[in-house]
Parts: sequence; structure tokens; C-alpha cells
Amino acid sequence: MKAPTLHDVAAEAGVSIKTVSRVVNGAPTVDAAIRERVQEAIERLQYVPNTLARTLKAGTGNTIGVVIDTIADPFFAALTSAVESAALAAGLGTVFGSTGFDPARERSHVERMAMQRVRALILAPTNGTHEYLERYRPSFPVVLIDRDVEQSGFDVVHVDDVTLAQDAVAHLVAHGHRRVAFIGSDERFITTRHRLEGYRRALGAVGVEPDPDWIRPGPTRDVDAAAVALDVLALDDPPTAIFAANPRAAIGVAHALHTSDNADVAFISFGDFPLARTLTPAVTYVDQDPVAIGDAAMRRVLVHLEEDVTEEADIFVPARLVPRGSGELSPR
Repeated sequence: MKAPTLHDVAAEAGVSIKTVSRVVNGAPTVDAAIRERVQEAIERLQYVPNTLARTLKAGTGNTIGVVIDTIADPFFAALTSAVESAALAAGLGTVFGSTGFDPARERSHVERMAMQRVRALILAPTNGTHEYLERYRPSFPVVLIDRDVEQSGFDVVHVDDVTLAQDAVAHLVAHGHRRVAFIGSDERFITTRHRLEGYRRALGAVGVEPDPDWIRPGPTRDVDAAAVALDVLALDDPPTAIFAANPRAAIGVAHALHTSDNADVAFISFGDFPLARTLTPAVTYVDQDPVAIGDAAMRRVLVHLEEDVTEEADIFVPARLVPRGSGELSPR
């Protein structure tokens, strides 16, 4: 698809090329009504300034943009490190940004990276619409990690969240558990919704309908996963096992269990986290390897930079359940 040009924007807005250039460059002397007309034309055409487009097409940029949820998440910390190492090996630099789960902040990072002339973008999308990404398609490839967006046509590198969560909870069921809590529910993210679906499938297979009190959020800005875990354990008929939907939730759960004399409660984490194997018992986890995902994302980026890619790729990275003790405990 041919990228729109400065001439196209000028024709669409009914102004001169010079006027469009002044608007793009932020000149303060453009009449407000004309500026608005030009900006509307830019949005309609999804125009990226030609200086950027030419630079990217010529391959003179040497940086990969990476936008993730938060560097505080062990999963994304390891993933960005893997991307950086793979990029350096390919002679490319990296520039990072974190969304803090805020769609506006995500878009701001992407726009900044576009103006910094990144060669490609690796993005862990937040919730909300991603129509704004369309304007960058002609200029640089976008590879999504961990989750998809509503539009088709973008590469995605992820794991089979439904099946992996189902297998993890089925593992707890096989060890005698029927009351299993799900901590880390967050409807904003399709990954968490998929893991919740796998959780429900595993319990449904043995005729168990989860109590709504077993399914809890955390961690978020306002919710502490450790406090949530303690609240669940304080129920009149508490769960005998806990499934944490992500490493950040798992860290809170582990803290709660080991500081409240509940280390004998069965526990599985979707994703490993620091010191998980040093606990007693060590934490059983779904090996959603962030290094493998980061490497796969960079390999796909390099394919885009070296070849004329015309079709998107849906790349599933293999993962497995790793028993280490906590997920093999029987109901107490």
C-alpha cells in the first residue's frame, strides 16, 4: 500500500504544500481554521511526514521501539532485556516506553518513537482502540506481543493462554482440589480473560462452578494482590488452592501465604518470578518464557526488515507447566 504524501494531504485539505508543511512542523503562524482542516486531512489519510517515511524506507534508522505495560513486571523486564540483546546482535539499538496500562500513554509513546525514526515497533497493547496504528503501517512494521488488537493485519507473538491456564488448574484438580481461587482477574486484557476461561474450563470439567468470591483482581493501582489473597483465605469456606494469573499477582500471593502461616495452600503461578524457586515449597509455574517471546518478536522484526512481508503471522511460543512443589500439595 502506497503511503500518502504531502501532496495528497494538500489536495485533501485544499491548501498549498507549503501550508501543510508548516502545520506538520508546528509553525504558529497558520490560521486556526486552516490548521484544523489540515490536521483532519492528515488523520483521514493516516499521513506520516515524508521525511520520516523516506528515512525508514531507505533503512537509515537503526532503532527498534519497544512499548510494554511496565518494567516493574518481571515478565516484561526479562522480555525487554531479550529484545535488547537480539537487537544489539543484529546491529540495532532499542528505545523503550511503558504504558502503565494507559491507552493515551501508549499512543504517546508510539507517536514519539515514530518521530524518532524507529525501524520497527514491538508493542504490548493496552485495552481500547488501536486504529491509530494504521497510519504507521506503510512506514514501519508493528509486531504485537502477549496480546492482539481488534484490527487484523498485525503480527502477534504470544502463548496459548486458554490451554495453559486450563492445564494448570487441571493439575490442581488432579491433586484433589475443587475450591480454587483465581487472583489477577482484569477484564481490560484479553490474556487475562483467556486465562480465566481456561480456569473455568478446568473446574467445569469436574462439575465445579466457581464461587464469584474465588475470582479476584490484583494487582492494580488500587488493589494489592497480597491483601486479596488474605481476604480469600479468610472466607468461611476458603479455597484450598490459588491460581495466580500473572507474575505480579503471584508475588503478592506468595508474600501472603508465607507471612500468614499458609504456605501449605496449593499455589500455581502463570509465569515465573524472582525467588519463586527458593521458597518452601518452591512455586509451581506455567513457563511462559519471556526470553523466548522476546527472541521470537525480534526474529519477526528482522524478517520484516529483510524481506517484503505481505501477510501477518500468528506466532505461538511453546510453554509448559513446571512442577516445583507448591502446585502438588493436597488439600489441607
